[in-house]
Amino acid sequence: MNQFHTLRLILGDQLNASHSWYSECDDGVLYLIAELRQETDYAPHHVQKVCAFFAAMKGFALALEKAGHQVLHLTLDETQRFPSLEVLLTALIEKHGITQFEYQLPDEYRLWEQLRLFCASLGIEINTTTSEHFLVPDDALSQHFTKSKHHLMESFYRKMRKQFDVMMEGDKPEGGKWNYDKENRAKLSTSELECIPEPLVFTNDVSDILGRLERHGVKTIGTAAPQLLWPVTRRQSMELLDYFCKYLLPKFGSFQDAMTINSPHRWSLYHSRLSFALNSKMLHPMQVIQAAIEAYRQPDSGIGINQIEGFVRQILGWREFVRGLYWANMPDYSTMNALGGARTLPEFFWTGETKMQCLKQAIQQSLDYGYAHHIQRLMVTGNFALLAGIVPEDVDAWYLGIYVDAIEWVELPNVRGMALFADGGLFATKPYSASGNYINKMSDYCTSCHYKVKEKVGEGACPLNSLYWHFMERHRARIAVNPRAGMVYRGWDVKSEKERNDILTQAECYLTNIEML
Repeated sequence: MNQFHTLRLILGDQLNASHSWYSECDDGVLYLIAELRQETDYAPHHVQKVCAFFAAMKGFALALEKAGHQVLHLTLDETQRFPSLEVLLTALIEKHGITQFEYQLPDEYRLWEQLRLFCASLGIEINTTTSEHFLVPDDALSQHFTKSKHHLMESFYRKMRKQFDVMMEGDKPEGGKWNYDKENRAKLSTSELECIPEPLVFTNDVSDILGRLERHGVKTIGTAAPQLLWPVTRRQSMELLDYFCKYLLPKFGSFQDAMTINSPHRWSLYHSRLSFALNSKMLHPMQVIQAAIEAYRQPDSGIGINQIEGFVRQILGWREFVRGLYWANMPDYSTMNALGGARTLPEFFWTGETKMQCLKQAIQQSLDYGYAHHIQRLMVTGNFALLAGIVPEDVDAWYLGIYVDAIEWVELPNVRGMALFADGGLFATKPYSASGNYINKMSDYCTSCHYKVKEKVGEGACPLNSLYWHFMERHRARIAVNPRAGMVYRGWDVKSEKERNDILTQAECYLTNIEML
C-alpha cells in the first residue's frame, strides 16, 4: 500500500506559511520542495539570490515538518539526475503511486505554462490553487487590466486604497492628498549623511549551499559570502520589517530617491529591503502595510504622512500594478521592443568597471549585495540602457539575474515597461529618460566622477547629456506627441544647428566606444 495519495508542489517563491494548504495535517499528502538546475540556469543569477532562495526553501521545509507535515526537500545533490521539473515530478508520481497532483499557480509565465502542459499529459487528478498572497486575486486581475491597453498606476492605486480602506477618511484620502511624491525627492545633505542608520543584516550560514553550487558547476554572478545577510525565515523577515518601521520609515519617503557615495550605508539608506521576503512570500503585503501604518499612528512616532504614503504606494500600488500588467500581456510582453533597442549590453554591467561614477556605484553595489533601490535601478542603470538603445533581452537577463528579489512578474514590467519603454506605453506615458542633471540633483555621484556633469560636448563631457539628446532626437516622432515633452523639444530647437550636431556627434562617439565609458 502506498503511503501517499497526493503530491503537492511548493515552488521556491511560494513560502507562505499561512496558506490554507497547511491548516490541516494529512500523512497521505507529500509536499515537495526541490532545488533544480532549471531554476539556477534560466538566467545568470547572483550567487546571493540562489543562496537566499535555497536557504529559505530549506527553512520552510523544516518548519512544515515541525508542524507535522510530510515534506520531501531535495537539494541539487538529489535532483542532479532530473533535467527538468517534469521529469522529477513524473518519477515521484510513479514511485509513490500518487493519484492526485496539486500545485499553487506560479507567478512566472514560464512555470505556469510548463506545469499546464505537464498536467495535460497526466492521467491523474489535478488540482490548482492560488498562492493566497497578492491583494488582487488571480481571477480579479481582468477587472483591472486589459491586454495591450495603457493603464495608469495612480488610478489603480487609488482604487486599491478605497477597496482595502487603507489610509482613508470616508471616500477621501487621509491628509487630503492621494500622493506626496513631490515631497519625497530630497537629496542627502552632509548633516543627513551622518544620521543614516546602520542596516539590519543577518548572518545565515550558507557555506553548504555555496559548496553545492561549486560542486555542481552552477554559474553565478556577484559577490559570495558564507554568511548571507538576507532574511531566510519568516521570523527574520518580521525582524527586518520591525526594524524598518522603527528606524527607517521616519525618513523613508523624504530620501527614497536619494543616492550617495559618502556613507558606509549608501547601499541601504532608509529602504526597507523587504522585497525578497515579500516576493518569496515569507511576508504578506497587507501584513507589511498594516505594520507600517501602525508604526505611523503611534504617538510621537516622528513618521510624517509623506513617509508612510510613499511606502504604502510601493506595495499597495506599484507591486500589485506591475503584476497585473504582466499577466494581462504575457507572453507577448516578453518580446516587446517598441524603440528598437539593438545594442549589446556593455561588459561593465557585469564588472562595474566604468568611469561613470553613477553606473559604477549602482552596478558595484548590485554585484556586492544583489540589491539596489528603485531609483538606482530605474534612473541609473535603466536610464543608461534606455538612452544607449540596449537590446531588451540583454537588460532583462541582467535585472532578472543580479537582484535577490528579481522574479519575472516584477522584473519584466519594470524593465521592458518602465525603464526601456519597450512596451510602447502600456506602463508609462513617456520614457523615463534623463540627462546627467537628474543624477546630480539626486546624488553626490557627480562630484567624484571622471566626467563633467555640466558639459555636453568635449573631452570629459558627461555621456548622459549627449546620449539623452541623441535618444530624444531619434525617437522624436514618438515622444513629441506627449504634451509634457513639448518644453523639452522647444529647448532643443532653440539651439543652433552646429550645437545640436556637436551634441549628436558626441553621443555617436560615445556609443561607438561604449565599452570604454
